Amino acid sequence: MDALLLSRLQFAVATFFHFIFVPLTLGLSIMIAIMETKYVRTGDEEYKRMTKFWGKLFLINFAIGIVTGITLEFQFGTNWSRYSAYVGDIFGSLLAIEATAAFFLESTFIAVWVFGWNRIGKKFHAVTIWLVAIASNVSAFWIIMANGFMQHPVGYVMRNGRAELEDFIAVITNPFAWQQFLHVLFGAWMTAGFFVLGVSAYHLMKKNEVSLFRRSFNIGLVFALVFSVLVASQGHLHGNEVAKTQPTKLAAMESHWETQTNAPMYLITVPDPENERNSVELLGIPSLLSFLAYSNPDAEVVGLKDFPKEDRPPVWISFLSFRLMVGLGTLFPLICLLAWFWRDKLPDKQWFARMLIWIIPLPIIALEAGWTLAEVGRQPWIVYGMMRTSDAVSPIDTSQVAITLVAITLLYTLLGFAEVYLLKRVAERGPVTH
Repeated sequence: MDALLLSRLQFAVATFFHFIFVPLTLGLSIMIAIMETKYVRTGDEEYKRMTKFWGKLFLINFAIGIVTGITLEFQFGTNWSRYSAYVGDIFGSLLAIEATAAFFLESTFIAVWVFGWNRIGKKFHAVTIWLVAIASNVSAFWIIMANGFMQHPVGYVMRNGRAELEDFIAVITNPFAWQQFLHVLFGAWMTAGFFVLGVSAYHLMKKNEVSLFRRSFNIGLVFALVFSVLVASQGHLHGNEVAKTQPTKLAAMESHWETQTNAPMYLITVPDPENERNSVELLGIPSLLSFLAYSNPDAEVVGLKDFPKEDRPPVWISFLSFRLMVGLGTLFPLICLLAWFWRDKLPDKQWFARMLIWIIPLPIIALEAGWTLAEVGRQPWIVYGMMRTSDAVSPIDTSQVAITLVAITLLYTLLGFAEVYLLKRVAERGPVTH
């Protein structure tokens, strides 16, 4: 293994682990703000206890998410210094705005929210959690605008051998970045909805705090149902943008080798990248790929053979991650519909309540699969069509990267066990009585 591969593995470990916590932070903060708003408006103490209970789970997730996220930005200097030197004028400005305008706001007011119970007015206390929720989601906006530039670079000019920011408005109105942001945002709010559904189902199954958890369940169900439908429908629009701006990614995720009009989609496909073909193609639907990619059944879809081998992304990873994401994304609305019809019968449908508990990690897996497709499908480019990943790595010794990769993996594994233990303990205990 060389420094390039190890650096990619190190960034992948940090990114995948950090992103476990991001969706819950984005979605759960909004849901907690809604719960506290209901408490302020109605004066119902049950909503206050509900807010505090879910707030504890949010804080555990938030704390570990912050710790794991900091190392990501350091890697742009340690492992990817050539990338930072090449596009830092654009990428760095977006991350700077995220830190100063969103992260500081989020960090400041979460402290006020945690320590402000019974010390500041109820209305202002509710405002603080809304500020935390808004800042968290705005933080995600700036980070995804930065990633969106890597996926589809716009608003820059080349000077002195590096990319410099020329049009800030073009960068933050990048159509690809906005499609990506909405896809992540809807997926995150859906994930939080399923988390609340699962934990609430556990307590309803145990007939513990039935009134409180029935209310929580209903709030989680609305989020899970609405955003599971939205993330699926918006994913189609995002796919149209991918087809237009990243044709190699589209071809890889569909294992599409030959350029053709009226391109079919096969329900059963087994890629054979070594021979530049598919070893199995069954149940083809004529023109479906052309229609899904370009909203035109007669559209031409470029095949992988029309791109140089060195410009093609890894086919198997792109192909499988896409199908995992779509398969789970299709399942989620169906589960929500069952939960809607059986929302008042959970204590009697123990098997379904248990199923909702086990489903909690599935939205996170779907989101991780989506990010795998987004990042691996962009290869061999770190900035699509502009800078290769092999040209972006720092000039560092392989041993240095190997040692830090092992250290980060061990540390994150310990943090992962701590996260699961704490969330499970607090979730099972339920809200405090006094």
